[in-house]
Amino acid sequence: MSFQINRQLAHLHDCDVLVIGGGPAGTAAAISAARMGKDAALVERSGQLGGMMTLGNVAIFMPVGRVTGLYAELVATHCKEFYTWGKSYPRCQFNAVNMRYDCLRRAAEAGVKIFFHTEFLSVLKNGAGEPCGIAAHTREGLGAITGKILVDCTGDAHAAIDAGAAYSTGRPGDGATQPMTLMFEMQDTGKAAEPYIPEGAYRYGSVDELPQGRVLYFDRNNEGRVLVNMTRVRGNGTDFFNAANAELEAMKQMYGVAEYLQKNIFPNHCISSAAPQVGVRQTRQIEGEYKLTADDLINGSKFSDVVTQTNYEVDIHNPTGKGGTEEYPVKFYDIPYRCMLPKNVTKLLVAGRCISADHTAMSSLRTIPTCLGLGQAAGVAASAAIDDGCALKDVNIEKLHAGLKSQGVQFFDDAQ
Repeated sequence: MSFQINRQLAHLHDCDVLVIGGGPAGTAAAISAARMGKDAALVERSGQLGGMMTLGNVAIFMPVGRVTGLYAELVATHCKEFYTWGKSYPRCQFNAVNMRYDCLRRAAEAGVKIFFHTEFLSVLKNGAGEPCGIAAHTREGLGAITGKILVDCTGDAHAAIDAGAAYSTGRPGDGATQPMTLMFEMQDTGKAAEPYIPEGAYRYGSVDELPQGRVLYFDRNNEGRVLVNMTRVRGNGTDFFNAANAELEAMKQMYGVAEYLQKNIFPNHCISSAAPQVGVRQTRQIEGEYKLTADDLINGSKFSDVVTQTNYEVDIHNPTGKGGTEEYPVKFYDIPYRCMLPKNVTKLLVAGRCISADHTAMSSLRTIPTCLGLGQAAGVAASAAIDDGCALKDVNIEKLHAGLKSQGVQFFDDAQ
């Protein structure tokens, strides 16, 4: 059974660059487009910017070889002790609440029009069949938001796929995706903490029994706060039932993991907060004008249309949901602009973890710093296309690089 909705939509807003999704990539895309003098609007289903940095409580920057652009601005503000412009650093932990405010402040100061509590529904197309906006559900009901260029930063390529982009899911063969994780924090109470295991939650007696088969936490900020990354739930984050199941399953694991840490490492700590939602590592990858591959990482590939760079390791969490993570180092590599261009779709860019890449390459580029870089490039590229009245695939790369340079982005020959 299927249904069709035929509704007249109120026109809520028109802009130059319309960004869908307010995670790291979307926040950066909207800010960079606005800084280029464009009327930028951002649609976000929650009430905050930052995505996994804030909403997902992944409050740590993983090292990516270099620090530059908007990413450098955030590191300089939130990780001052690690900051040297252009250079990498150890894993940098930050306060997610402070980051939430900072993302919103920067967007507001740049002049971004933000639509919070607004859910993307569908791409709208003009008479020529080109994307020209979206249908969205807002606090006031259904409405239309239009833009000259759309930037899909949903993480799942929702808008690109709705516009007609081809895509793949997960690893080759069975399409299995990396598992989901609920990040949570524990706080030093100054005294022995009483373990709490609610009905239905799990208990773990050894490291091998833990969801990831390992202990992984971060306590680098000297505030008595421990950020825990130890839950693991199998499933595809774009599958309704998988996503719903993950929320409960991850919390059952969280209580067991916390008890394990209390008994073995942090006897004075208790759970102080948990992310409002489970974090999703991987779902879909668009088929773009170029597909980044494992060979590009291993060889340290360089491209004339580079938009961001990284040397973060291959980091594939076991798609079966069992313990084990495939990790190995890579060379400092470029990500080309063409990975953001979905084949056979015009007037729409993709930024973030769902760009065109294979299963292995995606595991390296999915980090927050790289998503920030991709988003910043998308905002500048969209602006350049508008300025020159050209198709996104015809954006002048020298002009794109000049725009990025004006926003503090620099490209390097190697990591440092």
